[in-house]
Amino acid sequence: MSCPREAGSLLEQPGSDLGVSTAYWNATRAFMILSALCATSGIVMGILAFAQQSAFTRLSRPFSAGIMFFASTLFVLLALAIYTGVTVSFLGRRFGDWRFSWSYILGWVALLMTFFAGIFYMCAYRMHECRRLSTPR
Repeated sequence: MSCPREAGSLLEQPGSDLGVSTAYWNATRAFMILSALCATSGIVMGILAFAQQSAFTRLSRPFSAGIMFFASTLFVLLALAIYTGVTVSFLGRRFGDWRFSWSYILGWVALLMTFFAGIFYMCAYRMHECRRLSTPR
């Protein structure tokens, strides 16, 4: 008699539909981690942009923060698209009465917030550039 295996290994049994979907869950997890890293670096760059003057003339910190937030938005969108596709195809076939929960809604809220944060940082970059160009040297 063999010893019991972990619950995760039961999903990877041959012939199981669940084994195929574990790669999708891992992809969703990876995209959400990348999104969190991009958002965190965008927050740090945004704080540094307004805390001190940029030492780089070619690279603006508000612009970089905006780009990082747009990258975070893209990663959240990819993660939610994968999650939605797998969940609907998996649960939709097996269960008639199911729904997405609070974490799914929170993901869409995060998508909107990172998108608008990117827009606001791009506006801050434009205002900073207009001010920098209009001041006499």
